Amino acid sequence: MDLYPAIDLRDGRCVRLVQGDYSRETVYDGDPVAAAKGMEADGAPWIHVVDLDAARTARPENRAAVTAIADAVGIPVQAGGGLRDEFSAEALLGSGVARIVMGTAAVEDPTMVRRVAARHPGRVALGIDARHGEVAVRGWTEGSGIGIADLLGRFQGAALGAVVVTDIWRDGTMGGPDLAGLATVVAATALPVIASGGVGSLEDLRGLAGVEVGGRRLAGVIVGKALHEGVFSVEEAMAACAPSG
Repeated sequence: MDLYPAIDLRDGRCVRLVQGDYSRETVYDGDPVAAAKGMEADGAPWIHVVDLDAARTARPENRAAVTAIADAVGIPVQAGGGLRDEFSAEALLGSGVARIVMGTAAVEDPTMVRRVAARHPGRVALGIDARHGEVAVRGWTEGSGIGIADLLGRFQGAALGAVVVTDIWRDGTMGGPDLAGLATVVAATALPVIASGGVGSLEDLRGLAGVEVGGRRLAGVIVGKALHEGVFSVEEAMAACAPSG
């Protein structure tokens, strides 16, 4: 299970929200490029970047910062936030980012997302941000009326690289991930599943590494707040991500 240290961008700074609430923000680093370089130096295999401003406005508010991060590190960068049309998706894919995450667009224009994925096999991830099983859109501010399984069904056979599943109610809380819910997602798709939301301890990571359904495990985990607050190091996290059996 790969570790994806997270850098969430708002007004050009590295921040974290609690449960997707923009009024509950903690600023961790005014220089996201330095943060990314530190994660790479600590041995992280990936970096996950989200443009929180773009997630709400659909404008590339922090595109320069995302591009600067991708240019500054030698490890792959996965990035998302506000990618709701082909132009935005292609622009980010052309900026040095290894993989983009498309969430709202997957709900509102799945044909377009399939088209982008077909042009860039493996470089588009389906972003599923869920609240009590309902997929949320537009920076987590609106419900879609669509369930996780339904959205996964729309993309059966698509040339996607992964599914990023975020539990909104757990995100930024460090209260622990939903292991049972994630196992259900692993069982529902053949795509690699990356978990996000709630990790607050090394034991949480070990629990995620132990999720197995039909011989398949989680492909990755996104960790933000626990790393930024020094609960554990990247090196410790990577050791915990290694399956025990």
